[in-house]
Parts: sequence; structure tokens; C-alpha cells
Amino acid sequence: MSFAAPAIAQLDQITSREAAAGLKAALEKGSQAAVAALGRVDGFFGNPQLKIPLPDSLQRTERLMRRVGMGRHADELILTLNRAAEAAVPEARQLLLDAVKKMTVQDAKGILSGGDTAATEYFRRTTQDALRKRFLPVVRKATSRVELAEKYNEYADTAVAFGLVDKEDANLDNYVTQKALDGLFFMVAEEEKKIRKDPLGAASAVIRKVFGAIR
Repeated sequence: MSFAAPAIAQLDQITSREAAAGLKAALEKGSQAAVAALGRVDGFFGNPQLKIPLPDSLQRTERLMRRVGMGRHADELILTLNRAAEAAVPEARQLLLDAVKKMTVQDAKGILSGGDTAATEYFRRTTQDALRKRFLPVVRKATSRVELAEKYNEYADTAVAFGLVDKEDANLDNYVTQKALDGLFFMVAEEEKKIRKDPLGAASAVIRKVFGAIR
């Protein structure tokens, strides 16, 4: 985000403590809203932007299954993918809050003077690896309940050897975990953009003061 001179001057008048407090309040608000939106029934499955499909490599197979009357099995697997992601996302709540607490004043200044999703990129940089480790067991537990998920992994392992499936898509749990992470950061970014666009609509006075100065 670029700033006009008056906006920069106004931001300079806000103390480092105020800037950090305002940003942390905004990030807590935005990240928790994102987790709440996705970590529930139909958080992914009911959202056309984030609904998790079968991997690209298997969509040809899905079409074939539907043509031969096996669409129910494809639907079951797709629903399972989305339910697994919805079950995993609440694991992010504490990790995101911890990332906010660990943020330095320098981090805060960089985010405030960065682009529309600078805070989201901070979250991605500082939490993605830990989130992946937290998400994966939850996803694995959800997909293990469906026999078709196990068959998918068996099929994909063989298909990789013949170059029919991308390696990153070969394991269903890894695929869903990545999609869950992508969906979470997408929603965090949407919340961040809303706060930057309309800081006066934010509940906290310190959010309004800090983000209002950089508009």
C-alpha cells in the first residue's frame, strides 16, 4: 500500500506502542473471525470459493465415476475432504493468537506500512509449518473413517509412478491439509482487507486510530 505524505505524517504521530496494540487487536479480531467462519460444518463445503474438490489429477477419474453410476462415491469423498478441513481449522486459533503475542514493534510497523495482506503474509510466515503439523493428525483422523479415502491413497501411489498424478496430490491427507491452510489464509486476508478498508467499522478504538491513519 502506498501512502500520501499527510497519511505518513499522521502515522508518525502514533506511538510505536499504539501502532503495535492497534495491529494486534486487528489481527486477533480478523484471525478469530476467519477460524470461526471455516471451522464449522459447511465452512468449506458450503463456500463456493473454498470448497475442496478432488485434486486436478483425479478429476478425469471423477467424471468417469459419474458416467458409470458411481457418483455417490465421488460425492462421499469430496464431502469427507471438506469435513476434514473444517475439523482441522479450529486447531489454528491458539497458534494465530500466539503469533500475534510474539509480534515485535518492528513487525507491526512493517505490516502497517505494507500491502493489503501484509499481516496475512506475516501469519503465513510465522505459523504455516506449525499449523501443518497441527492440522495433519486431525485431517488423517477424519479421512480414516472413510474407506474410499484409503483406496484413493493406494490408487494415487500407483499413479504417481506412471506420472498420472502430481506427487503433492498423492496423499489425500497432505492434499486436504494444504487446502485447509490455503483456505484459512484466504479468509484471514479477506478479514484484513475489510479492516483496512473500513477501520471506522472496527470495534476497537485503537484499531480505528491506527488503521484510520493509513487510509
